Amino acid sequence: MRLRFNAPSLPVFILNLLFFEFCYIFSILKDLEINMRIYLDNCCFNRPFDDQSQIKIKLESEAKIFIQAKITNKEIQLAWSYILDYENDVNPFEERQNSTKKWKKYAVVDIEETESILKRARNILNLGVKSKDALHVACAVDAKCDYFLTTDDRIIKKLKNFEEIAVINPLSLISLYGGIEDDD
Repeated sequence: MRLRFNAPSLPVFILNLLFFEFCYIFSILKDLEINMRIYLDNCCFNRPFDDQSQIKIKLESEAKIFIQAKITNKEIQLAWSYILDYENDVNPFEERQNSTKKWKKYAVVDIEETESILKRARNILNLGVKSKDALHVACAVDAKCDYFLTTDDRIIKKLKNFEEIAVINPLSLISLYGGIEDDD
């Protein structure tokens, strides 16, 4: 007497394997998207208050607002720091101050000053970046951010080859993120 068993056919087995592989890859991609961490400097937070008649400023403002919607929906993580608090507190425009301050509650991390941050900031200073900007970038690196967002073209230019974090403007992040969804 021969024992028989019902093994799935090879095509069904391969389809099942591909399905589980797809599910695994999708879960990794979804996890990466949710765990994207960014740091916005003060000029980025204040961009909507700048002269909106200039198309570049208008587009960067819209991109920043789009990114903030992703933050409030917990699709992107926001990092905060003591230097953001300091710069915002000395901002002479109360409306700008209040607008920026409300975003702190969405931060998943709030970086305080440490010796390692100061040391990293000194190294960034050597690249031609101003001291407060160097502190912002150092805090973003310490917060393990994927991207440092700024609307200051000088910072982007000076740190275009910086290996510790990608320094980009909000429009570039939109491009990387995949742009605006279709309503189809």
